[in-house]
Amino acid sequence: MQFTSASLAPYNTFGLTQTAEQLVLLTEREQLPHLWQAAQGMPLLVMGEGSNVLFTAPFTGLVLVNRLKGITVTEAEDAWVLKVEGGENWHQLVCWSLAQGMPGLENLALIPGTVGASPIQNIGAYGVELAQFCQQVESFDWHSGETHVWSAADCAFGYRDSVFKRGARHHLILSVTLRLPKVWQPVLGYGPLAELGEQATALQVCDRVCATRQAKLPDPAVLGNAGSFFKNPTVVTAQAEALKLAWPTLPVFATTPGRSKLAAGWLIDKAGLKGARVGGAGVHTEQALVLVNHGGATSDDVLRLAALVRERVEQLFGVRLEPEVRMMNGEGETHLDEALACLS
Repeated sequence: MQFTSASLAPYNTFGLTQTAEQLVLLTEREQLPHLWQAAQGMPLLVMGEGSNVLFTAPFTGLVLVNRLKGITVTEAEDAWVLKVEGGENWHQLVCWSLAQGMPGLENLALIPGTVGASPIQNIGAYGVELAQFCQQVESFDWHSGETHVWSAADCAFGYRDSVFKRGARHHLILSVTLRLPKVWQPVLGYGPLAELGEQATALQVCDRVCATRQAKLPDPAVLGNAGSFFKNPTVVTAQAEALKLAWPTLPVFATTPGRSKLAAGWLIDKAGLKGARVGGAGVHTEQALVLVNHGGATSDDVLRLAALVRERVEQLFGVRLEPEVRMMNGEGETHLDEALACLS
């Protein structure tokens, strides 16, 4: 099988002009055996829509762009079960399921990316996570060439985390099976959703989520970005309470016993970083959780800006932010400190 080199600019929403030594669009499962044999020994990076990735260097192996399509619905007595191919667009899936009268995913509307990327991050928003609906994940093991089926428990979902970010990074997600219960209750505990009231419909929740996200988050087609750059940090409750005394408007959310979650965007904002710039990269002026490409930004610009944000927040609040965006160097996944160490 012949591979071709390509620019990665069309395949990452940050709009960074890195390159891939080899790039292939996966449109049929029948391609996999030939791809697997031909690409042995190459570094592999599986991409969806590139909405949560920062390329820190040219990729020296094979970039495989997942474009597998298809949705199959099985109706059980108490739920709808949707098997969705990994290349389907996530937001389009949310809209489609609502149009079919199958609510549940509305809080996750307008999250960018593909269905195949959703379990990697365990995507979540407005009090809802993918893990609540995921029944199983089907993947292709790039080491063995075999297909594997993971139960929800096997996926080891955590906050913006899963086994696919850790021990199973060499797996290409082929499909995700979602279980949407027929008994539906709105989840309205976060922000503007509470204003809707308990009689809200799923479509009303979806519309409010979309309006809220569009008001705060820049369109990557207009201003390059990868969505929320940092995770909302989790700290011991005693530290959260002490910070709340010093900063009464700090949003604090209870998580597990003895732990509380803080709003990273609020911390960045209060550190005076909205609008801060390093080269062509900047902190968004409306939503401080988002780092943007104002035009001509390099990956070095973004990395230095991320380091500045992390340092300022830690100095002011004693809280260390962790990136949510996945960082890729020339051979695979890396992390912020390692990427910074490689800067010239």
